[in-house]
Amino acid sequence: MKTGLSQSVRLGQELKINPRLYQAMDMLTMPLLDLQQHLKQELLVNPFLELVEDDDEETGDSESADDSSPAEGEAFEVPLEEAAPPPEADPRTQETDWEDILLDGFDVSGAREESEEREYVEPVSVARGGLEDDLRGQLALLNLTPRQQVLAEEFVGNINDDGYLACGLDEILRGINAEIERSAEAAGRDSDALPYFTAAEAEAMLGIIQGLEPAGVGARDLRECLLLQLRELPGDVELPRRMLAEHFEELVAHKWAEIARKVGTTAAVVQGAADQIARLNPKPGLSKSDAHDGYVIPDLVVQKVDGQYLVFLNDTNVPRLRLSRVYQDLARDRKRFTAEHKEFIASKLNAAQWLIQAIEQRRHTMLKVMHFIVDRQRDFFEKGVQHLRPLTLREVADVIGMHESTVSRVTSDKYVQTPRGVLPLKYFFSSGIATADGEDMSARGIKDKIEKLVKDEDPKDPLTDQAIVAILDQEGIRIARRTVAKYREQLRVLPARMRKRV
Repeated sequence: MKTGLSQSVRLGQELKINPRLYQAMDMLTMPLLDLQQHLKQELLVNPFLELVEDDDEETGDSESADDSSPAEGEAFEVPLEEAAPPPEADPRTQETDWEDILLDGFDVSGAREESEEREYVEPVSVARGGLEDDLRGQLALLNLTPRQQVLAEEFVGNINDDGYLACGLDEILRGINAEIERSAEAAGRDSDALPYFTAAEAEAMLGIIQGLEPAGVGARDLRECLLLQLRELPGDVELPRRMLAEHFEELVAHKWAEIARKVGTTAAVVQGAADQIARLNPKPGLSKSDAHDGYVIPDLVVQKVDGQYLVFLNDTNVPRLRLSRVYQDLARDRKRFTAEHKEFIASKLNAAQWLIQAIEQRRHTMLKVMHFIVDRQRDFFEKGVQHLRPLTLREVADVIGMHESTVSRVTSDKYVQTPRGVLPLKYFFSSGIATADGEDMSARGIKDKIEKLVKDEDPKDPLTDQAIVAILDQEGIRIARRTVAKYREQLRVLPARMRKRV
């Protein structure tokens, strides 16, 4: 076969996603706080967008129908509001007469007073130190030598957020001694007589670190962490200490009778000591964590009014945008601009119009999805989680006439405030299990039933997975034992043997 170059013409269709569609999909996925930041950023980069102020809404009137009115679609706002006064009636759009100000001795007191009235102080969150800063503060109060301070800093740097020492003493010694060698080499010193840290110094410093607050910090494993916390407790803790130090594996397996036989006491006393251990904190460092609280602002609100559940958008804090009339008037005078300027103006104007329409489309889509969820899950709002019906993204997409991926983006990272609390939209979607009467029951509702059965059981005779299967079968719910075991593990409920009290 002869090789070579050739040209050919082929006609075909190809589906491509333009950048605006990508941005629209991103806006659907954005939770409320991210959307606020995105719109604020767009306000900074697009001069054709302006913020709808509260006083604009109060003093707004209808637009005139002359030639200076914006073209159709340019006055589209989010949410739809009455148009603001024309630019000449708005004092914020009037140009400053600098000539009069200069002739008057540059007296701008009136303008300054007006600006001072509008000034406000934005609240700034105060950063708080984490565990590492707290430990350094405690070490600064101790009478440590400079050599001890260097070693203490190495220890603090190797403590993780949970409060545990993330590496062994040998590794800490190798790291700090290697740093001593590098410093000596840079200074041109002989490495034979360097002041290396010893294992005894590391053990002594570990004791100092483990004496700091919170109790249990600096431990190398869970057992040592709990023992350090027991050391700080008042009263007699000899039995819990022995159980942790000598019978830790049996303690984890809840083998009360075996521990009681080894320590020479009853199983009830051993279980009481285990309860005392269970009240200790397995991750003491988190009490000093500098992680910020994850505040949730619901995107939607469901309220019951006159027996009907109504859906509202919680978008009062979202910037409300419209096209700037000042820039629209400037854009109409095309003779003043070059071709490059015209291209910039056209792109920014189209982007502003599209963004406003995309926000409105986002609002309508979210309301359509939430209205369907409320209609489908009305029994949940009336009676509770056990009446939650199974629901999938495909079902919602088929009813509202959208693609399944669009519904997934709408429900991702979104929350709704309901009479039963603030819930993620994903909460309403779960698989179902058929009941004896032919209806499907949500897996989340079955988990709630299992949780209540375990909560109300006799502690001395807890329900096994098979017993839970039998109880659910009497209620018309046919479920396999392995499914009950899976749901119990997801609820973090121990097996019956480990829940038994003596």
